[in-house]
This record gives sequence, structure tokens and C-alpha cells, in this order.
Amino acid sequence: MKLEELKHPGLKKWIEEAVSLMSPNAVEVCDGTQSEYDRMIKALLDAGLATPLNAEKRPNCFLFRSDPSDVARVENRTYIASKSQDDAGPTNNWIDPAELKKTMTGLYSGCMKGRTMYVIPFSMGPVGSDIAKIGMEITDSPYVVANMHIMTRVGTKVLDVLGSDGFYVPCFHSVGKPLAEGEEDNGKWPCAPIEDKYISHFPETREIWSYGSGYGGNALLGKKCLALRIASVLARDEGWLAEHMLILKITSPQGEVKYVTGAFPSACGKTNLAMLVPTLPGWKVETVGDDIAWMKFGADGRLYAINPEAGFFGVAPGTNDDSNKNAMESIKKNTIFTNCGLTEDGDIWWEQIGHGAPGKEIIDWKGQKKPAPQTDKSPKGEEIAHANARFTAPARQCPVIASEWEDPKGVPISAFLFGGRRPSTIPLVNQSKGWIHGVFMGSITGSEVTAAVISDQVGQIRRDPFAMLPFCGYHMGDYFKHWIKLGQKAEAEGNGDKLPKIFFVNWFRKDKDGKFMWPGYSENSRVLAWIFERCDNKANYMETPIGNLPKPGAIEAPAGISADTMEELCSVDIEGWKKEIADVRQNHYPKFGDKLPKELYAELDAIEKRLNG
Repeated sequence: MKLEELKHPGLKKWIEEAVSLMSPNAVEVCDGTQSEYDRMIKALLDAGLATPLNAEKRPNCFLFRSDPSDVARVENRTYIASKSQDDAGPTNNWIDPAELKKTMTGLYSGCMKGRTMYVIPFSMGPVGSDIAKIGMEITDSPYVVANMHIMTRVGTKVLDVLGSDGFYVPCFHSVGKPLAEGEEDNGKWPCAPIEDKYISHFPETREIWSYGSGYGGNALLGKKCLALRIASVLARDEGWLAEHMLILKITSPQGEVKYVTGAFPSACGKTNLAMLVPTLPGWKVETVGDDIAWMKFGADGRLYAINPEAGFFGVAPGTNDDSNKNAMESIKKNTIFTNCGLTEDGDIWWEQIGHGAPGKEIIDWKGQKKPAPQTDKSPKGEEIAHANARFTAPARQCPVIASEWEDPKGVPISAFLFGGRRPSTIPLVNQSKGWIHGVFMGSITGSEVTAAVISDQVGQIRRDPFAMLPFCGYHMGDYFKHWIKLGQKAEAEGNGDKLPKIFFVNWFRKDKDGKFMWPGYSENSRVLAWIFERCDNKANYMETPIGNLPKPGAIEAPAGISADTMEELCSVDIEGWKKEIADVRQNHYPKFGDKLPKELYAELDAIEKRLNG
């Protein structure tokens, strides 16, 4: 589509202003067709930036290698530019919006010389859904266009829904590498130096400006930037939830269906849970979403969720047939791989893929030839794939994608799960006593720091409330208050019993010898079955000072797990919890100052009193 054909005057003016500022050679409005995707891939192949994989083993799949300075989200270059620093809160990087726009306008000036400007109309969520939102990303990267084709719904159908006056989130993106006349990329990943990288969010004006990075969530602006940082602000203002949560469909042996969402910090098994293969006979688990949930209240008073994404942007290392068979099936075709190893037979490889690399040599993520690993591990510091190597795959290819995953109405949520990587104190599963207690549980989510991370913090809890710490677009004290208000509103309207039940899970308890007490992975289906029953106030449970825990025998133990171990997994560590409460009171909640809702301090006092009872 040509620029002059656009029916939305405001959108047309915004693009024309960007063209004047950024000086591209040409402008294309993306139509979302397969031929457009194929054209982007061909441009990247011609530029030496893409490597086609073995078409017999992995049809229509391509490997990219980014610049070593451009391999992951750059948190210290990610900004929330609200008018007031207090609105951004203590957990976000803040810059005055006028100052930031002045700096970035200077960087954007002429930044697309020698390149094509692509305008990507994209829908987060099924096109036309009442829960979906529309974004417009301007970019000079065909890699971004191709990835956005997979991760969102792109094209003319989005413009049709937008009409002549619809709302959209404007998103600027440039790799920050203009080309002189006759200059080409010549196989070198285009990006700017780290000091010129900016991933900026303007909550009041609902804008995203990204410059200098071509990778992942820094460049695919529908991902964390719109789906969480800006959407969390929209959700606060409009009365809904934009959350860093997977969405599961669970079917019992009797054919009853429930939908569950779950928030987990990184390295806590979120993607594996999203595509879980149950070991419990008769139970079925399907995927609605693996990363983000947008939820609004329906006319019936229940909370309905959509997955705003259309694809999976998954971490490759550690993914294998044992940890996540359904993910491995999802990436057999039509997938973009970034920063993985390339085998002699033209396939991808990464650490913990489940097998050694075939042949004698392998090309690592930096493009260097290395001896092919004989097992699926590499010596530390000599990894073949980058630790944040990724695959971008269409969600429709997942063998357990739920039939409702694109239902514009969303799916009704029965339970929220929060989880962290905790070797002690936190039981296998714990149901909150009520909504505010559940918000308290979400607010203290975190993982224990291990020796592999930061040696001087070993044993400390790195809190990641609601798994939203890097992704909340405003003050997290206000975010907690938003959750509390939604629950209070539902209860005031007589819909309190329709609110999702809230649970905390922990697959990572260790015994005194440092060994995991629970096998995790597919066996987590046993915990999901108990949660499923508790949503209907069934299943055996016992009231404790910290919440409702399974009674002995309520969760069927996996093979090799003794009754004593199960009892320990589902018991209250009184002394451990006293330390937990003290840590929250002294080190965690004070960060949020006077914006920490008084209801959470009251919850803290109540739990402490019960523990001392």
C-alpha cells in the first residue's frame, strides 16, 4: 500500500513527519502478505544477514547473527519518560520526556538515509477484538518486519479496523545505522553503539521511541514495549489488566475446562509450563499464550483473557524434547532463529538441545568455526549459542495450541498462579485466603540468588513482583493499588465470587543435600489438578498461617517421591516464613514509599500475627 492511500489523516501526518525527520530512500506500508514476508527474507539474504537452514530438515527457516553488543533487552537503556519522576517510580529508569525527545530527535535526524522506511500496522490480539489494541511501528529493519509478521497480526486488515479516526500506539524504531550513497551492510548486523541505544516509553502520550538496537524486545515494539509497558498504563486508566502471564487451558478427565494464567520471573519454567505435557492420566493441557495476557471484565462479571501475541519469541538454550517437546515441534518450520549455532548439515544447535552436534565443526553465534560439541554442553565461556539465543515461531504451529487461542472474546480465567525459584521456605503450592492476600503473594514474588549469579548476594531474594518489575510502565506501588481496586470493584458489584482464585507455586524446593525435591516439568500437572479442583472449592486442603495448603494425599505423588517428601513440600516453615516477612518489611516494601497500599502492610501484619500465634 502507498502512503497516499491511507484513510487515517492523523496516521498519514505522523508518517510524513517521520519521513521528513529520518530521510529514508523509500517508504512502504506493510500489507502483511506472505509475499511481503518472503521479500523481507530475500532482502536479508541478499544483504548477507540471513543464512537459510537445511530445507529438508527445517523448511522456510533462517538463522541470523546479531552484533555482540546487541543480544538482549538493555534494561539500563530502557526508560519510562513520564512528566513526573514519581509516576515512573523507583524501579524504572526515568528521564524528563521533553529532554529525552530532544536527544532522540537529534539521533533520528537522517537516521534512515540509504534505507527503506517500513510502516507496520499491527494488532496486539485478534484483529477487531474489544480487548485488542493497534500499534504502528515505523522501522528501517526488514528483520523487524519479518519478526513482527510472526509475533503480531500485520497488514491491511488492521488498517481497515483502524478506520479514519481509530486509536493506535505510535512506535518509532531505527537501527541507528544510516548508509552513505553506495554503502551496504555487507553481512554486518546494523546497530548503534551502546551509548546511543534508547528504548523509550512516553506513558502520557502513549508513544514508544526506540533507537540503536535491532534485537528482540528493543526492536519488536509490540512485545514488551507495547504489550506491557504502555499497555499496563492503558490498563490502569481503562480498568483492565496487562500482565506478564502465560494462559493455559486445562481439561479434566471428566471433560470440564478451566483457564489459568501464570506469572513467573525468568528461569522459573514459564514457557515449559505453557506447553506442558501432563503425566497425570486423563488430564489435558493446551496453550493459549506463553508470555502475555490482557484481561478485561465481561458482562457476566468474569475476567476474560486474550494472548495479544501471534507467535512465540522463546529462549533457545535449554529447550529440548524433555524440557519442552511442544516448543521443539513448533520450531520445525517457518521459524526465525537468532544467535544459535549452525551445524555442518545446515541445522541449528544450542546448549542443552538434547544431543551433540553432528559432524566435525560447527559455526558459533559469532560466526566462528569451532569443533562440534559431542554432548549438548559446552565449557563455560565457550558456548556455541548465546545464552539469550531466540526462536521466533508462529503460535499456530504449536501442537497443543488451544482452539480458542484467537477467540476475540477471550477465555474466562479461573485462577492466577505466581511462582519463583525458591529452594526453601515457599511450599509447592499455596492458595491465598482472599483477593488482597493474593495480591500480597504476587507483590513478594522472587527468586533466591545462587552462586552462579552474583556471589555477594547468595541467599538473598531478588524480588520481581508479579514478574513485572522490568515491564511496568508506572510506579509499582500504584500498580499494586490497581490490582486491589479491581478486586474491590468486583466485590462491590456482587461479583467477588467470580474473581480468579490466586495461588503461589514453587517447583524448586531443595533438600538438605541441595537436590530438588520435586521433579517438575510434566509432573507439575499434579499441582495443576489440585488447583483446578480448588477453583470449585473441592480438593482436600488445610488452613495455615500463610494460606490454604494441600492436605497429605491431596496431590498424588509422582513415582519415587515419598509421602514424607510430599508432606515437607506442602508444610509451613514457620521460622523461614518469619524471616520472609522480616525481609519484605525491611528490604522490599520500603522501596515503594508511601505509594505502597496500606492493605498490603495490613496483610503483612496479619500473616506475622498468625505465624506468632
